[in-house]
Amino acid sequence: MPDDSIIDELLADAAERMKKAVEQTSGELATVRTGRASPNLLDRVVVDYHGVPTALRQLAQIGAPEARLLTVQPYDPSSIKQIEKAISD
Repeated sequence: MPDDSIIDELLADAAERMKKAVEQTSGELATVRTGRASPNLLDRVVVDYHGVPTALRQLAQIGAPEARLLTVQPYDPSSIKQIEKAISD
């Protein structure tokens, strides 16, 4: 029946949109401040690395050794200035 294919398409579309909404919400919740430092707080930081916008996570190891402290250890020490600028902006 043609009606079944339309329903299947609508269900598939709804499932895909709901999946995207859940992924987006999960990403937003990961950056919620909880009183404890979380490396996820820096997930959206983009560094201008040699003229190319690059995610901070690709350029440095990010850790939270204490409840209120984040550490950023660049893999390439020459990128420190660009990382500092991206975090402060």
